[in-house]
Order: sequence, then structure tokens, then C-alpha cells
Amino acid sequence: MVIVHHLNNSRSQRILWLLEELGVPYEVKRYERDADTMLAPPELRAIHPLGKSPVITDSGKVIAETGAIIEYILETYGQGRLIPAAGTAERLRYTYWLHYAEGSAMTPLLLKLVFTALPTRAPGLLRGLIKAVANKAQSSFIDPQLKAHVDYWDDELAKSAWFAGKDFTAADIMMSFPLEAGAARAGAASRPHVKAFLERIHARPAYREALKRGGPYDYAH
Repeated sequence: MVIVHHLNNSRSQRILWLLEELGVPYEVKRYERDADTMLAPPELRAIHPLGKSPVITDSGKVIAETGAIIEYILETYGQGRLIPAAGTAERLRYTYWLHYAEGSAMTPLLLKLVFTALPTRAPGLLRGLIKAVANKAQSSFIDPQLKAHVDYWDDELAKSAWFAGKDFTAADIMMSFPLEAGAARAGAASRPHVKAFLERIHARPAYREALKRGGPYDYAH
């Protein structure tokens, strides 16, 4: 059976959702972030040396990285579901968005998170200086990058309901986390097509069931 090593409020929520969409039996092993650092606990290093989530174990195999896990699950259990046919334009778009989600979209979102938190974690005497540096980094680089990505998402979703085309695919599951994080950190839900996408995914029964299995998830609505 697939075991999902699930960290609260993390990318691993997408793996639970994918398994629910496919109807694949799985077990959840929950891990909680450190309250001070917000990092994964050291127990995850016993599963994978980097101690990150998501990680799954299945039939003696350990698979890490969200995209790699999604590909493994689809190849092993998907039976052709949630992936467009090979050689089609939709398959090319699917592949692009599957990799774009972590390769491009998450970088400015992570920078936004880090630079927002920096002043609150700085020593008292340096807090003012660090806040000024963090604000400058956000206004001159991070925020313009985020706006470009959010505009891009909205423009692409204006062309079709789902990222690869007219049908829901695993690329939409992969893209859910950047859009949910973008809604929380970059006002992405103010864009009409992004907002509609989030409403569609949050209404899916498999998404709702994955929330029940995974526990608290701040980006859910």
C-alpha cells in the first residue's frame, strides 16, 4: 500500500488529492512542523535524507519530490487517467505545467514568504535595517515577479477551464499549490480566472476527502 509521509500545510496535500481522485488505497503518516522554525521534524530524515515532504513509500520504494511522485502514481496506478494522450497538444501543455509548478512558480512565492518573515526573526537592534532591506527586495524584485506569474495564470486559464485544456488532469493538481499560495501571498484570487479555478478545485469531492484525511490545511476554503 502507498504510504504518504504527510507534513501539515505542505505540498504533500496534492498527493493525497491525487490518490483520492484515482481511488487508490493509501495510508497517511502525519508529521507536524516545528512551531518556531516551521520546518519539517527530524523524523522525516529517517524516510528520506533531506527530511522533506512529500515522500511516499510503496512496495519497498521511497519516492520524493511532488512531480516525481505524481508521475510514479500515474504510471503505477493511473491506468491512463488524469493525463492527456501522448502526442497531443494537451499532453505537451500538461508536461509543461507539471514542471512549471515547482520549477518556476514556487520560487517567487518562497522568496515572498522568506522576506516577509525576515524582519520578525531579526535581532531587535537590526530589525529596522533588515525590514528596510526586505521591503526593498519585495517591492523591486519579488512583487513584480509574482504579478507577472499571477497575470500569466489568469491569461492561460482564460483560454480553458483547466491548465492542459478542457479536461481536468494531474497538472491541475500540481498547479493547485502555487495558485493557493499565490492567493494567500500575492492576491491571486483577485484575478477572475484564477478565482474560478480555485473554486472549481475546492468543490471537487476528492479534494474535500483529501482534506479530511490530511488534517488542517491553511490554503483550503
